[in-house]
This record gives sequence, C-alpha cells and structure tokens, in this order.
Amino acid sequence: MIIRVRRVAAACALGAALTACGAPSAPHASRPAPTAPTAVTSRPPTLAPGPAGLTPVFKNGPRVDGKTVALTFDADMTADQGPRAAAGEHFDNPQLIATLRALKVPATVFMTGRWADEYPAEARDIGRDPQFEIANHSYSHYAFTGDCYGLPTVSRDRMKADVERAYTAFKKAGVPNAMPYFRFPGGCYDRQALKTLSAVGVTAVQWDVVSGDAFATDSDAVAQQVLEGVQPGSVVVMHCTRSAAPATEKAVRMIVPELRKKGYRFVKVSELIGAADRHR
Repeated sequence: MIIRVRRVAAACALGAALTACGAPSAPHASRPAPTAPTAVTSRPPTLAPGPAGLTPVFKNGPRVDGKTVALTFDADMTADQGPRAAAGEHFDNPQLIATLRALKVPATVFMTGRWADEYPAEARDIGRDPQFEIANHSYSHYAFTGDCYGLPTVSRDRMKADVERAYTAFKKAGVPNAMPYFRFPGGCYDRQALKTLSAVGVTAVQWDVVSGDAFATDSDAVAQQVLEGVQPGSVVVMHCTRSAAPATEKAVRMIVPELRKKGYRFVKVSELIGAADRHR
C-alpha cells in the first residue's frame, strides 16, 4: 500500500515407504510399526466471514487486552516496475529489517508477489525468521476498486487469481508459511471485492494508524504521527521500500523506544486477530 499522508490530513499521494522381507519359510506375523506422533499444526487465527459470507475486515485489536501494538510494513512493487528495479531503484529495505531484528520487534510484512519475485532471497529470509510473518498484499499491487490513488486496476475476474498468484510467488521464493491475511493495495476495497475474495479464505487487514511514511523525508514527523495515533490494539501501516519510504527505518528507531517507555508490547497481526476472535 502506498498512500501519501500529511500530519493533519491524508492526501492522495506485502512443502518412502520401507518394505520388510519375510523369512523364506512360513511367514511370521508382522509386528505393526510404531505410530509416529502426529504433528499438530496450529492454524493461524482468522476472523469469521462477515454478513453474506463476505471476507472479514480487521482494523485493530481489542482496546482492553493490554497495551499491544502491531507494526506492519507493506513491501510494495507493482507488476510493471521491473524496468525501474533493473535501472537501480530499490524497492526493498534490508536496513529496516536489520533494525527490527536489533530492536527485537516482531512485525508483519504485507508483501506483493512481484516483490518476492524481485527479491526472493530477502523474502525467504524474512519468511523463515520467527520474528516476522509474511502476509499477502496481492501479486501486482493493482487496485481492487477504481479511483485508488492512481493505481492501475485489476479486473473483477482476475482478483482471486492475483491473490493466489502472490501465494505461489512466496512458495517459489522459499517462504514456508505465508499467513492467510490480505491487505488491499492502497487500502481500497468495496463489497464486490470482499465478495470476490471470500473463496480465498483470507482475513482482510486494514489499520487504524497511518504513519505517513510514504514518500516522506522527515522521519521525526513520521515518528510523531505514529506516537500520537497509537492506542492499545493498534495496527500501524508503514512501508518496506527504500525508494518510496526513505525515512521509515530512522522513524522506527525513534518510535520503538518511546512506545516501550509507555508500556507498549510489540506483536504480530496474528496475535491481535487471535485476541479479537477471543473477544467475540
């Protein structure tokens, strides 16, 4: 998601069997092989479908479940930005990921499939680190509605395929367990988009705090906007793209210690969704 936001108002601006040989004489009764313990894989928490089976939309966690906050980072790259990457534009931000690791901040990265195709080693590295979780931000970063910050639009009959293509890109890059969460490019959606994506079984994840880091160069202003907006259960939207959000890494270095001083604990989106589900 790329949105320009000023401090006062928003502006348009990321899976052999053994054969035993019997004796040549009378066969012995074979002893059953011991049963291997079944691995229990817990499914990530999701929200129940909305009215008429629409894709559920999550914006923030419970306000009364402790001072938790989720920092989320959109790893944006549209389907047509390959030439710009080839020319040297950086849509990744390895220093930001390194800073989050150094500060021990869990985070959710909403990644486009095109970003994973461009930076497969980085996608794999993030996806295999338990400090992070990767969620779906579409393949192409084309909008799912018209008039969405100037983004190209994906047609209705291609929406489901675009989301599924992103998951395929994650697997190809070596991401083991991408989450069943989806963020609409630009944050733009309507009832038809929610209906179309219901077959994918994802929870749509929005936010309640806009950092304003898209295209911003003033890290102090970004940090201040986040610090002023965070409440218990907040989801903060930020970006993991050097060229489009150059102030983010420095802003994070200011945001994290200040929120910890206020008693906040950083969590991934999955923890907030789990808490929200328990409070239903």
